[in-house]
Amino acid sequence: MNCGSGKDAAPGGHTPLRDISRAVLVFMALTCAACVHSGGWSGGGVTLEFIGEATFPTGFQYKGYEVGGLSGIDYDPVTDRYIVISDDRAQYGPVRFFDLQVDLSDGVLDPGDVVFAGVTQILDKDGDLFKPLSVDPEAIRFSPLPDRIVWTSEGDTDVAPFVRVMTRDGIHIDEFIPPVKYWPTATAGTRRNMTFESLTFGHDPRSLLTATENALRQDGPHASLSEGSPVRVLVLDAGNGEPQAEYVYRTEAVATAPEPADGFATNGLVELLTFDNERFMALERSYSTGVGNTVRLFLTATKHATDVRAMDSIAQRKIRFMPKELLFDLDELDLALDNIEGMTFGKSLADGSRTLILVSDNNFNKKGGQFTQFLAFRLSLDD
Repeated sequence: MNCGSGKDAAPGGHTPLRDISRAVLVFMALTCAACVHSGGWSGGGVTLEFIGEATFPTGFQYKGYEVGGLSGIDYDPVTDRYIVISDDRAQYGPVRFFDLQVDLSDGVLDPGDVVFAGVTQILDKDGDLFKPLSVDPEAIRFSPLPDRIVWTSEGDTDVAPFVRVMTRDGIHIDEFIPPVKYWPTATAGTRRNMTFESLTFGHDPRSLLTATENALRQDGPHASLSEGSPVRVLVLDAGNGEPQAEYVYRTEAVATAPEPADGFATNGLVELLTFDNERFMALERSYSTGVGNTVRLFLTATKHATDVRAMDSIAQRKIRFMPKELLFDLDELDLALDNIEGMTFGKSLADGSRTLILVSDNNFNKKGGQFTQFLAFRLSLDD
């Protein structure tokens, strides 16, 4: 493997940087309205107003494909199109993403306002369908380049995570392999099911950010009831996949003790979304057996954080973490929350207000009472 280079990708290699530069100007002009601008890192001044929910039962089918495991969502203002990726490891059907229509024309999200409108199979590098358990899709974003989508896989205990580029028809174009320090081993690298859950283009979309859900083994512990976990945010060149920087974001501790006390419990960084020219939204999801999910949104930034790209381990090192401030705790909604993992800015409302859309991964769990959940918010700056 070539760390971050993607030189083993399909014929044609990487997208020329001049093409990305050309597309960046168009992308920024069309999507700048999706970014809420403020006067730098202040950590506040943002309000989220809940405007509705739409749900689907586990087992819901669209054109013969089970709709479930929705771990990533994105919106393209150019085509007025939403996509969601399923984290099906080719166990319930082909690896796939769905097209959506989301109707917010009356300013609220009601049952029936989310309509599935297409499904696309994602192909492996050889042009064939993925074999079962060979991939774990998690995040998805439209590229600023026409006809391109970027997505991530968490990998597994013996398979490195990756970031890939495909056409909107699901055909493989390129692959970005992370640095060796991320490759999973018994003592170092990513933990199983704790890898690349998040993906976002930077304010300058020539950069692409992804992050581990919990710490690399050599960096520190996974999240517990007593402490959070130091996760790496990896900044890649969107044209060739070369690492540009790495920063450390510390998650919160697990929100609640499981029931029984020895039950499973976790908290992790499951999505990032570029917010303005300095800040990002960070989505953390905590789960405890017998209790359920706690979902929190934070504002964070890479500015002033230590670039740890040259450090194979941050253990015992003095570094500056990414600053963060709580934006919204979804417990305030007094709703049953499913396993929220995806986040995107959506279409503007009639009054010009921005929207934020969240989606849940139901784990294809038919017996555990899980469901696919879409949540919508109006986003505004405080006076």
